[in-house]
Formats: sequence, C-alpha cells, structure tokens
Amino acid sequence: MWFVFRIVLAVLIIVLTEFYFIKKVTNSIKTIFPSHNEIKRKRWSTFFLVIINIYPAYLLAAWTYSRISSQGVFIPESLLFDYFIVIPFWIWMLLVIQSILILLPVELIKLILFPVYKKFKKRLPQGESKFVFALVVFFILYIPARVIYDYYAVSIRITEYKKASLPDAFNNFKLVFISDIQADEFTNDERLERFIEKVNSTSPDLVLAGGDFITSTPNYIETSAKYAGKIKSKYGVFSCVGDHDNWAHRNNTSKSLKEVTLALEKQNVKMINNEKRTIDINGAEIGLAFITNTYVEKINETRFNNVIGSGIRGDLKIMLAHQPSDFLIEKAGKYDFNLLLAGHTHGGQVTFLFPFKNLTPTLFETNYLRGDFRFGDLLMVVTRGLGMSLVPLRYNSTPEVTVIMINPR
Repeated sequence: MWFVFRIVLAVLIIVLTEFYFIKKVTNSIKTIFPSHNEIKRKRWSTFFLVIINIYPAYLLAAWTYSRISSQGVFIPESLLFDYFIVIPFWIWMLLVIQSILILLPVELIKLILFPVYKKFKKRLPQGESKFVFALVVFFILYIPARVIYDYYAVSIRITEYKKASLPDAFNNFKLVFISDIQADEFTNDERLERFIEKVNSTSPDLVLAGGDFITSTPNYIETSAKYAGKIKSKYGVFSCVGDHDNWAHRNNTSKSLKEVTLALEKQNVKMINNEKRTIDINGAEIGLAFITNTYVEKINETRFNNVIGSGIRGDLKIMLAHQPSDFLIEKAGKYDFNLLLAGHTHGGQVTFLFPFKNLTPTLFETNYLRGDFRFGDLLMVVTRGLGMSLVPLRYNSTPEVTVIMINPR
C-alpha cells in the first residue's frame, strides 16, 4: 500500500510541477510576445508534453503489468530508449524543478510585497515575464551543458592529513580514495577508462575504494573488475562493500556479493566485508577497518564490536565504510581512528542551484554530501565517486578522485 501511495505521489508531483512551469512560461510568452499564435502554441505544448512524458507513462504501465502478472518491471536496455526517452525526460525534469526552485521565492516576495506589486501592476508584470523568460532560456542552455560536462569530466581533489607522531615512512604518503564506480550502460568502457587513467595519474601509494563497483544486473561485474584491476598502486587496492554490490541478482544478495568479490579478487582487488587488516609500510603500519554499512546490512553496536574487538593497531588508523553516518563518526572518534572514508552520496548527484545553498535530494538522507569533515583529530572524507543511480545523469556534481596526502605535522 505504501508503495502504491509513493507511485501516486510521484505522478501527482510530476503533473503539478509541469503544470506550474508551463503556466509561468506561457504567461511570460503572452506578455512579451502578445502577437503569438495561441492555438499553435497549445498544440505544440501538448505534443511536447506527450512525447517528453513517455518514460513515466511507460514506467507506470510496466509497474501495473508487473503487479498483475507477478513479474518484475521490465526496463529495456537499449541506447535508443535511453537517449531518446529516458534522458530527455530527466533533462526536462531538471529544467522544470530547477526553474521552479528560483521562481517560488519570487512568488513569495510578490506575496510579501503585494501592496507594492499592486500599485505598479502595469509595469511589474512585464518585468516579471522578462525575468521568467530569461531564467528559463538560461537553464535550457546551462542544464544540458552541465550534464554533459559532469558526464565526461573527472576532477582530482587533493586534501591533507597531518599527524605529529607519524613515522618517516609516511612522509608524502599518497592515499587515493575512490568510490561508486557503478559500471552500467551509462558508465561504459570509455568512461571507466577515463576514470582509471585519472586514478593512475596521481601515482598512488595505496588505493582504497568505498564499494559500489556495479549499478545492477550481473552483466557489468567483469567489466567493472577489469578496470579496477588496471589501477596501479604500490601497496594494493582494497574496498569495503557497497550497496549495489549486493544487487547484481536482486533476489539473491549473497550470490551478488560473492560474484562481485570473486571477480575483483581475480584482478587483485580485495573487497573486505566487516574485517580489519594491517598493512606494512616500510616498517610502519596502517590499521584498516572495513565496515559494511549498506541498505542490505546496516552496521550496529554488536556487529561493530565483533569487527573491532578491543581496538585496532597501527601508526595510521583508517575506517572505510560505504555510507557515512553519525554512528561511525562516534565510533571512529572513540577508537582513535585518524581517517573515516565514505562514498555513497555521489556528492549530491543532482544538485540544484539555489541562493545561498545548493539543494539536493540526498540531503533527505545525510548532511555529509561531499568533501572534508573534521571532528577533533578525526578527518572524515566523503568522495563524489563516478557512477549514477536512479537518475542516469549528474548535475552540478562532477566525478572525483580524492587524493589524501599523509604527512607528519
């Protein structure tokens, strides 16, 4: 019942947001271009809305059929379907939502200043229409350009961790942290190759990964493992378990995780599930705790204590988990970890421009979106990763390779 409610709510939101957006745009066009042909505009608007909403209509029909037939929802794996149906819909929704997020505060200001607005009602509507038209034209140009940029670009972000008692073996030690590779039909060979080249260009001493090597289906396990195996790291490549690593086979999470782990192991990439390890660095030690914190298996007090035991040894102590959480921050501080590394958020994969604060749906889950967070001597790093989920694009969240320079203070 709850799932049906969410479907109905999603359809309602799409209809209302599109209605509001179309109304604002058409009103501005009427004001700026009073001689335009209203009948032609309505015909073209209707035709456009029907075409652009084929994707949600298909999903609704496929879901209804799946409920009747007791089969899974069938989503075509086709480039034509993706690039002519799926992606145009999401670009359209970005345009609608991004524009509304700017227009609603304007509506609020109008409401607050209504006496003034009413006094100048002959001049202000003309200015408002020009503003709406200019805003929409700007986002029509900006959104596709930004989506394309965030698809092809990979940034290298450098941060630093200093600790007074570190042995000399850690002078300029280069720890590279990646996450959420998520190989699928969108994150293809070309995109994976470009990302791995960026990783190798940093000449890492050690590479740690936050999981999510695939998005879904077993079709991309070998592809993801192959490219992960191309990473060149002096002291190896290690990963914790991610959400999507459990979802190659939707109804068999253990089989999924086993297949992903074995494929990575063949490429000398070790995915470690709720264990701790020690790595020797020229006589010094890195203590690593690989904590599994995913939708499939949330970490709790009992599981954490089973992994950590009485503590962890090492000159540098690092906790690695897929999802950041306050629980892990508290435990990392309690057990004197130096670094807590997490991914999962995609840096707020879809982040809308908004005055004074960028907004993203990811904020409903966590405030730890991207970047560095310091809690006393603990540094938590949340990387933006590479891949995409739910929405097959990124917007204002460029993929990232994070380089953590380790040095004595």
